[in-house]
Amino acid sequence: MFPRLERFYDSVPRDATVTEDIGEFVLFIREGAGWPYYARPRLGGTTPSAADVTAVRSRQRELGVPEAFEWVHETTPDLLAVARSAGLDVLLAPLMVLDRAALVPDLPVTGAAIRFLDPASPGFAADIAASRAVAQLGFGAPASATGAAPATDRAGALVVEPADPAERDAAPPPSEDVVADQARRHASGRFLTAVVESPALGILATGSVQRVGGVAEVVGVATLPSARRRGYASQLTASLARRALEAGDDLVFLSAGDDDTARLYSRVGFRRVGTACIGSPAVAPV
Repeated sequence: MFPRLERFYDSVPRDATVTEDIGEFVLFIREGAGWPYYARPRLGGTTPSAADVTAVRSRQRELGVPEAFEWVHETTPDLLAVARSAGLDVLLAPLMVLDRAALVPDLPVTGAAIRFLDPASPGFAADIAASRAVAQLGFGAPASATGAAPATDRAGALVVEPADPAERDAAPPPSEDVVADQARRHASGRFLTAVVESPALGILATGSVQRVGGVAEVVGVATLPSARRRGYASQLTASLARRALEAGDDLVFLSAGDDDTARLYSRVGFRRVGTACIGSPAVAPV
């Protein structure tokens, strides 16, 4: 399982990035608009050194992109101590894999319905704008056991304050380049997005699946703070996982933000198998 996950992590960014090998890291550099990606240990390589971490961070600053690192602890266990010694804070996110037999059935959602976005639809650009706004607002608000989401939002910069649907609708629209990139990724079948939509209030929750080589990762599950505690995140996650299975993927996984969030996903049918590490610069004490 872990070798398959490593191949997945290495493959997913490659259709939207160029890469640079820096020591034992691969730095994925975004081409054009969109999420800026990260550095990961080289596939099949050895544990990166503190000097490798420092060199990658220097290059990321030069490029003007976030100093971001990701790896799986079970695959590269010694990197945690190295990263911390090199000045990174590391989020230890529960890594969870779907137990297909335990996946909950599709159930109605209160006052809304689940819809998968269609890149051929005339409303696709508006759907992407609304779903991105929901993700930004959802991730920016304090997480709760029923409203939290996978650790990595894959959506770019976050806002800080919780909001209602009116703030979602007032969010600036994504650029034409972002919409075109999303349409391309969705049309390829490598990326799927679903939303929980209310007839009266519009999109209240969103989530996606990215797929490569029979492996699918559920990412960016977020709910408007004003729409939490209705089971939207749980049912949306289940629907995304089921769609991945129907598309032929036999390994479906996600990274939960913390143990409380992991318990939410365990009720959907996921079980913890390891730890996803997400490194970023340590914040100096004030």
